[in-house]
Amino acid sequence: MDCWGAFFLCLCFMTSQSETMETSQEPLLWMEKLEVMSTSRNSTSLADQQRKARKGFPKEVSTKLHQKESLIRGLEYRLLNASFGGSNLTLQTPTIQSLIFKLGCNFAGLSLSSTTLERVPQVSHAMQFPAELTQDACRTPPRELRLICVYFFTDYFFQNINSSLLNNYVLGAQLGHGHVSNLSEPINISFWHNQSLEGYTVTCVFWKEGASEHYWGLWSPEGCRTEKPSPSQVLCRCNHLSYFAVLMQLSLAPVPVELLAPLTYISLVGCSISIVASLLTTLLHCQARKQGDSITRIHMNLHASVLLLNVAFLLSSELAMPPESGAACTALAAILHFALLSCLTWMAIEGFNLYLLLGRVYNIYIRRYLLKLCAVGWGVPALLVLFLLVVKSSVYGPHTIPLSDSQGNGTGFRNMSICWVRNPWVHNILVMGYGGLTSLFNLVVLVWALRVLHRLRARDKVLNTRACRDSFTVLGLTVLLGTTWTLAFFSFGVFLLPQLFLFTTFNSLYGFFLFLWFCSHRCRSEAEVEAEMEAFSSSQTMQ
Repeated sequence: MDCWGAFFLCLCFMTSQSETMETSQEPLLWMEKLEVMSTSRNSTSLADQQRKARKGFPKEVSTKLHQKESLIRGLEYRLLNASFGGSNLTLQTPTIQSLIFKLGCNFAGLSLSSTTLERVPQVSHAMQFPAELTQDACRTPPRELRLICVYFFTDYFFQNINSSLLNNYVLGAQLGHGHVSNLSEPINISFWHNQSLEGYTVTCVFWKEGASEHYWGLWSPEGCRTEKPSPSQVLCRCNHLSYFAVLMQLSLAPVPVELLAPLTYISLVGCSISIVASLLTTLLHCQARKQGDSITRIHMNLHASVLLLNVAFLLSSELAMPPESGAACTALAAILHFALLSCLTWMAIEGFNLYLLLGRVYNIYIRRYLLKLCAVGWGVPALLVLFLLVVKSSVYGPHTIPLSDSQGNGTGFRNMSICWVRNPWVHNILVMGYGGLTSLFNLVVLVWALRVLHRLRARDKVLNTRACRDSFTVLGLTVLLGTTWTLAFFSFGVFLLPQLFLFTTFNSLYGFFLFLWFCSHRCRSEAEVEAEMEAFSSSQTMQ
């Protein structure tokens, strides 16, 4: 009996060891399955998936997206239920690494570094978990807690068409089957790059599930703070567990957070004054509609575009908040872009009209002139925006503006969002490029107009009051119709802070400046009419 008993115990031990090996190897097999999927080049990209969805293949796209999400969920489940001896287990494939830790309620914190791990890519990363991590879970009867850490050295399962991930790293962590959030002591995640990140805007983000219509989630900076202890290191301090990464974008230096309040106040006051001024200008024009000509109507179209631009801009930051950021934010971003393009186009039309007035010596007639100008001023921007919405509507939506906050030896970052253009190529071409061309055109017209008026005064050899008035009119009108917008191209280096305040002040009050010009133009016209009436009355009296 003793021999048979020993044999039976040995058999049981071997069976249990076999089952333990199977359960511990099951996550590794699942990781290899993910590895095959991520390295396969037959899988469609996110952009292709979105195009297929628009062309009528939603079922196929939904299947692929659900497959990626289910694979991630399957890996988490198998890691949380794996059986192994000891207090931790490490599993790794070429692009995925998983770590499992058994924790107790006496958890004192945990630090992980890529330098202590095997077969990790050259670029380093680290994670630090505070002791507070297990407090909520330990309020229930004591039980074994599992902390799993999953490192993806590929962004395949977390693609986002509008982002570029630092090193293509995604570091994830989960405690048991629960959700850890609102930690008073943050989780520290460090990313190192092999080159300096100076000149790049970096933002710590986490994967927010269910926040996208086209994918199973998107990157969000909520609950995370970004710091740069050194030029090549990014430190993320987050108050919850999830999948973390660093978005990296080549851009200008972020705006100092101390300037957010004054710049917001200037924008709010300036845009509000411009809105009131544009409305008053429209009412005055309607009151004296019989005196209106094509020049005045061109001014009114410019006022309408400025009014729409100011209203859309004031609403853009409100609709970019997470509860409202969706279709409404996309629509408002498209309207804001349309208003800006229309405003820039009507500026160029003002310059073109001024060229015709001076070049043809105040004698101009073009068949259906105003109708053709409206087709350009409103039609061209509308076609460009509609084209972008049809081809790729994701170019519009919540746009994150990084704000730097210097503290100690590092630099922290906060973010604010507005409904605006999200695609950098569209922004560079159809915002900066479009604005640069219109401003350059108006500057050329300004120089040419001043030279023409200077020749007229020199030819007359006397002080011509009308020529002087025209000089001030051309100078004031053309400066207001584009010169201040050139300040947008000086947002670098030592020019950044002055440019921010000058650009915000002048362009938020742009509608008010136009109102002043309209009032002076109207007063001058009324004075000329009265002078002509007096001259006519005098001639009649002498007869």
